[in-house]
Amino acid sequence: MNNQNIPQEFKDARFPQTTSEDEIDLRELFKVIWQGKWLIIAITAVFAIGSVIFALSQPNVYKSEALLAPASEEQSGGLSALAGQFGGLASMAGINLGGGGGVDKTQMAIEVMKSRQFASQFIQNHNILPDLMAAEKWNMGDNTITYDSEIYDASANKWVREVKAPFKPKPSMQEAYKEFSKAISVNSAKDTGMVTISVEHLSPSVAQQWVAWLIQDINKVMKERDVAEANRSSEFLNKQIALTNVADIRSILYKLIEEQAKTIMFAEVRDEYVFKTIDPALVPEEKAKPKRALIFVLGTMLGGMLAVMIVLIRHFVRKEG
Repeated sequence: MNNQNIPQEFKDARFPQTTSEDEIDLRELFKVIWQGKWLIIAITAVFAIGSVIFALSQPNVYKSEALLAPASEEQSGGLSALAGQFGGLASMAGINLGGGGGVDKTQMAIEVMKSRQFASQFIQNHNILPDLMAAEKWNMGDNTITYDSEIYDASANKWVREVKAPFKPKPSMQEAYKEFSKAISVNSAKDTGMVTISVEHLSPSVAQQWVAWLIQDINKVMKERDVAEANRSSEFLNKQIALTNVADIRSILYKLIEEQAKTIMFAEVRDEYVFKTIDPALVPEEKAKPKRALIFVLGTMLGGMLAVMIVLIRHFVRKEG
């Protein structure tokens, strides 16, 4: 079809002509921004100064971490050999023979560390509630912690914070658990199985000490659990031996008791029961946060964008009016 035969109004509809409106709008936009440059500079400067003050007011937080490897279970060989033959009988006694089911011991230990019960016991056993809930500043010179006087009176060892019921001046374990969960981190690498435990605190020495205590306590807790379970299983098996006269069954029960004895012996002679320390926690020399330069840059950028928006909105409001 010849374009010459197409009416002019159809040409305009199919191929709209470009105008200089977009260009004029863009020029107007830059003109408005330029006219409001002093307001933009002022607002941006206020945000920049504010971000600097905020960044400098934030205390340094130090991070200490340790790299752990799951401890190999030397006693698992004998248990695995018995799993296929006596799994049913063992389950009656509450014995896990490692038949492939159940939760991995390493993963269980990680979840135990994240539990409220473990955190509460850890806080109470090591008396770290003031360091967790009331620490305000770390004094590098004498390696001491200054506490918030509105929360905790260190000289009288007394909690003085003002709270509404049902809360009390002394923080509850539920409150402490929330702060504790923010301070610690436990991660397991899927490819290597290595476990990293880290703690963040105002004091680098406190952070390092907590990591060491966490490793020590989780090994102790998991050891005590396995020993208690093995003792209960042995008691059950001894009762079953007394109730039967069948030689083959008695032989099986004696083998199961032997494996429980090995479990107890293995636990008693080994301090690093669940986790072996590959890279122990050190007292960090450099802070982990805050990132003061990043806070300054983001604060300044936010101020600049907000200032431009204010200038444009003010212009268009006046224009519409």
